[in-house]
Amino acid sequence: MTDTVRGPVPIKIVTIVGGGTAGWMTAAMLSHLFRGYEIRLIESDEIGIIGVGEATIPAIRDYMLMAGIDQVEMVRATQATFKLGIDFVDWRTGDDRYFHGFGRIGQDFMWLHPHQLWLKLKASGKPVGHFDDYALNCRAGMANKFCFPDPRNPTSPISGIDYAYHFDASLLAKFLRVRAEGKGVTRIEGRIVDVKLDGESGYVEHVVLANGRTVDGDLFVDCSGMRGLLIGQALGVGYEDWSQWLLNDRALAVPCESVSPLTPYTRVTARAHGWQWRIPLQHRIGNGHVFASSQISDDEAASVLLANLDGKPLADPRPVGFRPGKRHKAWEKNVVAIGLSSGFLEPLESTSIHLIQTGITKLMALFPHQGFAVPDVAEYNRQHDFEFTDVRDFIVAHYKVTDREDTEYWRYLKHMAVPDSLTERLELFASSGRFFRRAAQELFREESWVQVLLGQGLKVAYDPMVEMIPQATVAEFMHDVQEVVADVANAMPDHAAFIDRHCKAPPLTVAG
Repeated sequence: MTDTVRGPVPIKIVTIVGGGTAGWMTAAMLSHLFRGYEIRLIESDEIGIIGVGEATIPAIRDYMLMAGIDQVEMVRATQATFKLGIDFVDWRTGDDRYFHGFGRIGQDFMWLHPHQLWLKLKASGKPVGHFDDYALNCRAGMANKFCFPDPRNPTSPISGIDYAYHFDASLLAKFLRVRAEGKGVTRIEGRIVDVKLDGESGYVEHVVLANGRTVDGDLFVDCSGMRGLLIGQALGVGYEDWSQWLLNDRALAVPCESVSPLTPYTRVTARAHGWQWRIPLQHRIGNGHVFASSQISDDEAASVLLANLDGKPLADPRPVGFRPGKRHKAWEKNVVAIGLSSGFLEPLESTSIHLIQTGITKLMALFPHQGFAVPDVAEYNRQHDFEFTDVRDFIVAHYKVTDREDTEYWRYLKHMAVPDSLTERLELFASSGRFFRRAAQELFREESWVQVLLGQGLKVAYDPMVEMIPQATVAEFMHDVQEVVADVANAMPDHAAFIDRHCKAPPLTVAG
């Protein structure tokens, strides 16, 4: 006879607390991939969603693929546009501009990356173009061009185009809700007024709605936003505050009328006490001012925002308060926090929706049984800590590496002490232009760090191995790269024309 081990008792009921982007992204993914589970989502029409996270990064396409979502259908339903990168304005000196583009930068020379050759040319005093000129996403973005990548020609820069989306977050939630409900998710309307814990285990047993109804579950997913209704208020998981590095704690959001051209990038413009976003959609432009409330009032911030819109405002500025940081644990007992309930990092690099996405994929990879194995929970929390810290360092780098000292806000950020993990990375890159990923889970690749650190003005020495290449060879190679990138960008279709041809959204009957 052989010994057999009885399998763990499976989860039967998943209860998602909160709708919005986080809740419906979770519901749509789980209902598409998981069979045999009862999935419920509780949300209240009384509680609005923040809905300002309209810009994404290329990994969002992985979510769409895994969730079985056709991108053309999604683009039409959410008034979406395409995004090739981020245009940074005034972040270095107050009179400057650079582009953080997705995808590849130029072409390597043997094992040496293009920025090493560019640094040598710049140091020699020879004529050299702006670093953006060597990356197709940057060149095409600033020319308002867009097309899908063409894998049929792997030697052309067109094969390396990478892209994300801008979409209306409220329309995305509605789109995902229809899909999730179509796959069996039950939406429960109601406002939660109490959370009942099991007296022995401390697990969430059920939640109580304002109408007296109770809703139970085996696994609860907390998508209640910054309140952290389950993870924070009920289970008492604390919060790690990062405001010593990220001063901004407030935002004002306002839509405005569309203007031409329809730009395929997010724009973030540094202001005296924060920064302003501009996100173009098919039916409007999303705008916002992220700022430090210790430095400027809401009224002053609103004046700055409204004075710098490209079109007529369609509403009054809406305030959103936040606290930069993360939960000490995103998974506690039978509750997993996804979205703002797990932490918040300002949307400077459009990572908010990505962190929702990774929260969902980690949950699928470590999906529990009734026993909620301690190693699974611990691994989820370890990865949560790593992801938030990794993104935090990249965002903090934008503030630390600057020459701006025109306000108390910028002086503090330029001279502040930063986490050791970031200091080590900045010192290594400054010494030789070298960059090494420390883990496969790192979100931002070398190309992203290079574009931001050079764009922000970090003083960088090039790799000494570049000296093996004759100066004339370096100049000729980089000139060829620049010409090819320009030619390919010029041949691409206009962004607005591409959308009109392939994925034009129908007019909205009510403004979104």
